Amino acid sequence: MAEIKVKKALTEDQLKELGVFDWPIWTRESSEFPWSYDDTETCYFLKGDVVVTPEGGEPVEVGAGDLVTFPKGMACTWKIRKEVRKHYRFS
Repeated sequence: MAEIKVKKALTEDQLKELGVFDWPIWTRESSEFPWSYDDTETCYFLKGDVVVTPEGGEPVEVGAGDLVTFPKGMACTWKIRKEVRKHYRFS
């Protein structure tokens, strides 16, 4: 099974090179819900505190400053502990 990839402490230049600041923004209040990925998603968390638990996998904590890639085909549960604001891109 493909894993969630988390990169921390990217520089502003690295983020600009990826085009992150041109991606759409998604927000969500504290909540818990199931989710599945039809495509690979890469996102950059501007704020938030989230635990994502893949089916049959270990929980992954992500939050502000993290660049995260969720693999195509993954089913998981999102538990948003603090409101999320993130840039995102599907590929």
